[in-house]
Amino acid sequence: MITLASAPATREAIDTAIDAALQRLRTRMTPMNGSADALGAAIQRATGGGKRFRPTLVVATYETLGAQRDPSAVYAVAAAFELLHSAFVVHDDVIDHDTHRRGVLNIGGEFRERALVRGADAAGAALLGDAAGILAGDLLLHEAVRLVALADVTADVRADLLALVEDAVVISAVGELADVENAVVSDSVVAAEAILLATANKTAVYSFSAPLEAGAVLAGARPDVRLALRHFGHRLGLAYQLVDDLIGAFGPAELAGKDAGGDLREAKRTPLIALARESDHWPEVSDALAHAHTGPVAVRAAQRALAASGARQRMELLVGETLDEACGLVERSVLPEAGRVMLLDLVEAVRERVP
Repeated sequence: MITLASAPATREAIDTAIDAALQRLRTRMTPMNGSADALGAAIQRATGGGKRFRPTLVVATYETLGAQRDPSAVYAVAAAFELLHSAFVVHDDVIDHDTHRRGVLNIGGEFRERALVRGADAAGAALLGDAAGILAGDLLLHEAVRLVALADVTADVRADLLALVEDAVVISAVGELADVENAVVSDSVVAAEAILLATANKTAVYSFSAPLEAGAVLAGARPDVRLALRHFGHRLGLAYQLVDDLIGAFGPAELAGKDAGGDLREAKRTPLIALARESDHWPEVSDALAHAHTGPVAVRAAQRALAASGARQRMELLVGETLDEACGLVERSVLPEAGRVMLLDLVEAVRERVP
């Protein structure tokens, strides 16, 4: 995760807006029945805490562009991007058949346990867990759109914001679908460029370019400012996801949020693996990866094989080049000085995550 030390955003106000939206959803569900109340409570737990850098980007961009209007609508829109993120995370866990996130039961995991306690067999428990995860993600998506739709802004601003949310949802969905498809087709079909595109689509828009541009829309920024932020967000988002892939393969457990080398254990087809496939060392890497699921010793062997193939070094160079491109966009932009400082701070925050 990244932090944004230079952002003038108020964390307390962001948290208040998010908590209010989640509590509204919980209050809406509680009277229905015990299962609905349990789902509302699980959604609150799953969405609590975290760095919340996406809503911070909305508010920080708005403030660094010198906006003067009442910020109440800004915090509502900021909260929407956090709920959007939570929805994608919940759905992603269902797709990956994960029952835990950062060491604790996720929504699907909670409902699997709930089913087992009530006498379900393993298949029934898995079915209920997946259903709860899908429905929780759907509810969070709805609440995110609702926050934007009811924000106290003009009709033109609302239309622009809803278009950004739509882009975030559609592009992220396309990226996720491509990511899964790339994982199940044969090695010879998937090029490294396709995997890189899916990687960028999964994260760059909803995590970076859309929140940045949303803050600019709320601030009444000129089209050229919005365009600069959009392009910057795309580059930074790609770098961020590439660093996440490095962390998933080489990062310590406390940074990865799961066992070290978790992506190697799970045989995820990431850009790192695509780069290794292009090397002369691919047979050794492939053999090491085939055994990575067996335990820590095999994971370390796979890590050594990836490093020996040059894939790790190429990935780190790609991250550096992408971040340099992002810096160049800032330097050539028409952004005010406060905005430039904030964006360059983001670049350094991503750079510092490289394991």
